[in-house]
This record gives sequence, C-alpha cells and structure tokens, in this order.
Amino acid sequence: MSAPVKRILATSSLLICVSVLALAACGGKDDTSTTAGSAPAASVPAASPAGGDTAGGANDKKLCESVRSAGEKMKSSLITALQAGEEPSPAVFKKILTDLDKEVTSLAEAGGDSEVGAALQKLGSEAAKAAKASDPAEAADNPEFEKAGTEITAACKSAGVDVNF
Repeated sequence: MSAPVKRILATSSLLICVSVLALAACGGKDDTSTTAGSAPAASVPAASPAGGDTAGGANDKKLCESVRSAGEKMKSSLITALQAGEEPSPAVFKKILTDLDKEVTSLAEAGGDSEVGAALQKLGSEAAKAAKASDPAEAADNPEFEKAGTEITAACKSAGVDVNF
C-alpha cells in the first residue's frame, strides 16, 4: 500500500474516532448545564476532595467528564486541520496527540489507582508513543491505541459518563 493511501486511511480512522467521540458527548445521559465539561483539565486535581473519591484521588465521574472535554478538543483540532483544505501533516497529528497525552496524563495522575485512572494512563502512554513516531497518524492506527480507547470508554461508562475513544 502506498504512503498516500496509508495516510488517508489513518486520517480517516482518526476522524472516525473523534466523530464517534463527539456523538457520544452529545448523547450523554447527564445533560446538566454545568461548566464541568468545558473546564480545563488542570482544574480536575483541585476538585479531588469532592465526595465519591477513588483510592487515588479525583472522582471518576469528574475525570471522565474532563476526558470527554479533552476528546472534544482533539476533535476540534483535527476538524480545523481538515478544513484547511489540505491533508494534515505529521506535525499536526503530532501536536494533537501530544496535547491529548498531556491532558490525559494529568487526569490519570488525579485518578490514582482507580479503573479510570489506569485507563487514562494507558491512553496517555499510547498517545505519547504515537506522537513520537515519524508518522503519528499511522502510529495511532494500531490495536493497542484502540484497546486503550476501549478501556477508557468502558471505565467511564462504569462511572456513568458516556465517552468514546
């Protein structure tokens, strides 16, 4: 398979992932009008003393709401890149994945030893690996990255928040 075809397939795969994430974010069961979904990820550790804490820190539901927000940022960045009319460069994918890694890793630290915290750590690790590759989009199109996304989706579903990576 030629490099342009692989890049198109990887771009399509990433776009599908963020599109599904956006749809999942729109169809959440908890449609409260709070700013928690739009709050920056850095605010989550400060909120960790709230009730329902996990063994390691922040409330899983709050973590999942923040990871949903991080996914929405990733989607927005990718859509902006695609709307430029050119195929996104590896540098664009590197930035998107690096930003995702930073946000998810920060959230994972707040999650401690919880199921959500562990799933966030794995997703952050996979995003970091993909961001360091010469072709980040192709590197993100792998079973381990998909598995990490599936794990965070399941962990957040258990916490009552619909996300889909």
